[in-house]
Amino acid sequence: MIMGDSSSSSSSPASYIHMVQHLIEKCLIFDMTKEECMEALSKHAKINPVITSTVWNELEKENKEFFEGYLKSKSKEEKIMSQEETTRIIQNMISDSSHDSLNNNNNNNNNEDQQ
Repeated sequence: MIMGDSSSSSSSPASYIHMVQHLIEKCLIFDMTKEECMEALSKHAKINPVITSTVWNELEKENKEFFEGYLKSKSKEEKIMSQEETTRIIQNMISDSSHDSLNNNNNNNNNEDQQ
């Protein structure tokens, strides 16, 4: 499955959005702006920037205080990463996310088998 392919039958819309949220949270850990995150997820995870933007906006609504502080800290000190470093970080995020998804699917399958 391609991560950006939300039409896959093995993935529900809710789990797809959860995956996008997880990747956005990883972007936040690396001090990325919304625009940087949209670009990175589009390029490396094939996620439509509109989806990333929509999920980001919802996270902002649900976590106003966090994002106010986050945006203030971003304006005070801009971190500049090389393209290579950004690519490496995003690839690691995607790899970790794919690994987590596989583990979750295996755990769900094991739970279903036990029932």
